[in-house]
Amino acid sequence: MLLIPAIDIKNGRCVRLRQGRMDEETVYGEDPVKIAKRWVDAGARRLHIVDLDGAIAGKPENADIIHDIAEAFPEVPLQVGGGIRDEDTIQTYLDVGVTFVIVGTKAVTTPHFVSDICLEFPGHIIVGLDAKNGKLATNGWSKLSHHGAIDMARRFEEDGVAAIIFTDIGRDGMMNSINIEATLELCKAITIPVIASGGITNMDDIRRLCEVAEEGIAGAITGRAIYEGTLDFAEAQKLADEICTYIPQS
Repeated sequence: MLLIPAIDIKNGRCVRLRQGRMDEETVYGEDPVKIAKRWVDAGARRLHIVDLDGAIAGKPENADIIHDIAEAFPEVPLQVGGGIRDEDTIQTYLDVGVTFVIVGTKAVTTPHFVSDICLEFPGHIIVGLDAKNGKLATNGWSKLSHHGAIDMARRFEEDGVAAIIFTDIGRDGMMNSINIEATLELCKAITIPVIASGGITNMDDIRRLCEVAEEGIAGAITGRAIYEGTLDFAEAQKLADEICTYIPQS
């Protein structure tokens, strides 16, 4: 199971939010490229980067910084989200070396967009499904839709997305353990890889995820825990490598 450090960018800085609230941020670094180097040096084999300003604006706002990270670490796959709502943005990110683009809001509000971009950019599209009280959130988690995560995930699987990132917004940034039950429910409903997100706190969470990884959990995104030191990233990835055997099919 792949552990993926999160680098959330707001106003050019690396921050973490609590439950997606833009007014509840903690700044962890002024230079996201240096933060990326920290995790690459610790053994990260993929980075999760979100343009938080872009998620609200509906278009990239920190693209130059993301380009700099891609240029600095060409050997490390990047999955990038936040404000990706048209084909030109996707093409621009892929051209600078981003491996996967994450579509969230537009996937929920305009599902046929996912069908189109999966045909245009096969193997490069990940959909982020962010749930709160069972419903999917959009626009930087500021709005709730009427869609449920499982039904949408099944549709996007048919469209050909590479993976689903599933986040329990209520757990995100709170360090009160990941919602394994909801993550497993999603995994059992689809066959494509699921990347878990939201609430990872310590090594016990890594062990719990590894125990059920064979259900389809290909990776887990971790943020506040590795910044605040309740989880040692290098040790956590080492543990996952030792006890997880699941290899995703796509």
